[in-house]
Amino acid sequence: MAFTDLRLETPRLILRPLEMRDFDAFAAFHADPESMRFIGGVQSREVAWRTLMLMAGAWHLQSCSMFSMIERSSGRWIGRTGPWMPEGWPGPEVGWGVVRDCEGKGYATEAATAAIDWAFDALGWTQVIHSISPGNAASQAVATKLGARNRGPGRLPPPLADVPVDIWGQTREEWRQR
Repeated sequence: MAFTDLRLETPRLILRPLEMRDFDAFAAFHADPESMRFIGGVQSREVAWRTLMLMAGAWHLQSCSMFSMIERSSGRWIGRTGPWMPEGWPGPEVGWGVVRDCEGKGYATEAATAAIDWAFDALGWTQVIHSISPGNAASQAVATKLGARNRGPGRLPPPLADVPVDIWGQTREEWRQR
């Protein structure tokens, strides 16, 4: 199956590779200070465009990247989640980010569960991490629901090298036993 045909479905979400039609919502998400507080900071529309292109390009070159998180009931783009492994990253990550008005509804956990299943089953990953700011209680709660544990402080590559993160994670075996 070509990645452009890839769709993961959950009870409330469709996860699919990023597309240009996602850009306006993607850019608005990246412009929101609260949404971006723990995931790299606010981005201008121009920088958000580059981020979208970077993530879309990762699909072509690595066969994985962030999925668009689409609310099934409305068809609305509500965030991003998925397997992510940039150069210098501390491990194979499944990350998430949800637009502010959809926070606290369980979408991140639902989406990350599907993305982790896919990373282990389709990509053959043997572990998954989540790079989480020590101050990000909401993402820590999602990681805990996913069965991950805090492995301690980690380090991201530049330009995020000075951003404090804890590395949460689990092995494929731990995931399957949860």
